[in-house]
Amino acid sequence: MALKIVRNDITRMDTQAIVNTAGAQPAVGAGCDSAVYKAAGYDRLLAYRTENIGYVEEGGVFVTPGFDLKAEYIIHAVSPHYSDGNSGEEEKLRNCYKKSLDKAKELGVVSIAFPLIATGSFGYPKEEGMRIAADEINAFLLSNDMEIYLVVFDSTSTALGEKIYPDLEAYIDRNYVKEKREEEYGDAYYGSIRPGEEGYDEYRRSAYALNSRLMGSAAGSADKGRRLFGSLIGGGKAAKADSIPAEAEEVYEPQICAAPIYAASLPKETADEEADIDFVEEHESKLNERMKHLSDTYSEYLMYLIADKGMSNAEVYKRAIVDKKVFSKIKNNPEYHPQKLTALCLCIGAKLNMDESRDLLARAGYALSPCDKTDVIFSYFIENEIYDMIELDIQLEEHGQQCIIA
Repeated sequence: MALKIVRNDITRMDTQAIVNTAGAQPAVGAGCDSAVYKAAGYDRLLAYRTENIGYVEEGGVFVTPGFDLKAEYIIHAVSPHYSDGNSGEEEKLRNCYKKSLDKAKELGVVSIAFPLIATGSFGYPKEEGMRIAADEINAFLLSNDMEIYLVVFDSTSTALGEKIYPDLEAYIDRNYVKEKREEEYGDAYYGSIRPGEEGYDEYRRSAYALNSRLMGSAAGSADKGRRLFGSLIGGGKAAKADSIPAEAEEVYEPQICAAPIYAASLPKETADEEADIDFVEEHESKLNERMKHLSDTYSEYLMYLIADKGMSNAEVYKRAIVDKKVFSKIKNNPEYHPQKLTALCLCIGAKLNMDESRDLLARAGYALSPCDKTDVIFSYFIENEIYDMIELDIQLEEHGQQCIIA
């Protein structure tokens, strides 16, 4: 079975065992430990730990009954306190996962839920903790059959998930080409009214009129408005300014032209005020620097973007939850082409905007496709500057897509 990453309260997981992030001493800690004790029966669980277990070193595990939980067993992993990453923390954290899984196997457990061990009050970096968890759980699953859940539950991730979900649903509805939208754009898409249907001509004229008026709000941009809208209603091909009939400029009721998908591309009324900014003075040096990298390979351009943003390589591959060895191959081989998912993750890791992401992906021979829901979800995160791979992976899982981390 595969690892699944879910957003839930681990004390509510309906699995045969759950894992708790415990302290070395028989006392109740903060975060996950406190939540587990309260849900299981605080006094009984603490008495059992005190009387039967006692002190356990970091990286060790012990088992208690689940008491009031749905889970039959609680496997307590004694979590390492994070210092600087160079004091044996990683080995201890890996042992927490390894020993917990070995103990579950010994007990005959068929389903188990893990928290992100040590990433709360113990201070372990979240992305690094996720990478270690995925490494150890996936290694175990190569030779064992067990239903394993990795549960993400904290105020930050929950609030982020609640904020993302409704907006992401709307974004997918707007941008995902359902059923490959007439098999790779066989027909142009016109919202709720299609060519040949009643009211289409009126819809087309009114949509054109509204968009042309808005696009023409800045002096001299009316032709730009005609060309843009011509491309929208012409299946992606730009139309000449004089190719739209004059009668199309007639204004109709705005509800006929509800074209929200185009709204984001229209300039605000303040565009004419901002037009006074001197482009050359503001951007020339930056543009010249970019021009020097026109022929960069994927690897070279990624390294340039990382340096340009003042990031370290480690910061990028850890945020992307990309293995250090894979990143090293990319860095040291200018001609190396990573897998598409790796390339997408590194867009998140390097905190690229949409233009930078598209440019970088193109250098590896990839593009963001509106026919691929995974690509659409990545696009949403990049456009909204949400550089959280764990939350992104949860959204992939919740939308029925293959998870990346797991």
